[in-house]
Amino acid sequence: MQVQGRVFLVTGGASGLGAATAEHLISAGAKVVIADMNSETGERLVSRLGDSCAFAKVNVTSADQVQDAIQLAVERFGGLHGAINCAGIGNPEKVLGRQGPHRLESFAKVIEVNLIGTFNVIRLAALQMSLNAGNEQGERGVLINTASIAAFDGQIGQAAYAASKGGVVGLTLPVARELASSGIRVCTIAPGLFATPILEMLPEEARKALGDQVPFPSRLGYPEEFAQLARHIIENPMLNGETIRLDGALRMPPR
Repeated sequence: MQVQGRVFLVTGGASGLGAATAEHLISAGAKVVIADMNSETGERLVSRLGDSCAFAKVNVTSADQVQDAIQLAVERFGGLHGAINCAGIGNPEKVLGRQGPHRLESFAKVIEVNLIGTFNVIRLAALQMSLNAGNEQGERGVLINTASIAAFDGQIGQAAYAASKGGVVGLTLPVARELASSGIRVCTIAPGLFATPILEMLPEEARKALGDQVPFPSRLGYPEEFAQLARHIIENPMLNGETIRLDGALRMPPR
């Protein structure tokens, strides 16, 4: 699927990986609805990127809010051809910590946003994209999810986060198999250590130490590199049902 002239929904699109993806797609001629909880940051990004994008305040766990964002894409730009799920949260907590056992509500919250929220977008975006006319290969849409290398190399204190991202990985193949008959592809990106706003809050020395763990290139990943892979998935019709690690060969230690 060509990016130019197509319409995409990017959740978590106001900052970090999502913002880089939205900007990259717009630079390639796409229209983008940026869906995020942070209205101030999202509106500021839309103001910078111009008329090719729009902002929708969205909690990805809300069916109504996700549907409203999809409807905005249809009404403002004429349809929906892809959704990139970048919304997510992390909440480091040990199963047996100094304050007692892992809080069940915090575990459930991470699963709700990262896994259930991703599936909520998948199911509603897939319905809208199934209405598209297929291109010459019968393709109607593309879904790209964001997991993490924590799905494979989860560290101590990452039980909830690793479980949620492992669930996203587990969704990828069965959903791709099911949606194949509708001409909709599904892939997942599992990024390693990237220079997102969360890591940018750390001191420079700490960020460098994290980057030094990466075999090559020995640095934090750039959000633009995530965006480049997302675009390649959109444009390469044989990429389907796959989770792609984007981590510079990093394998995380236990802690």
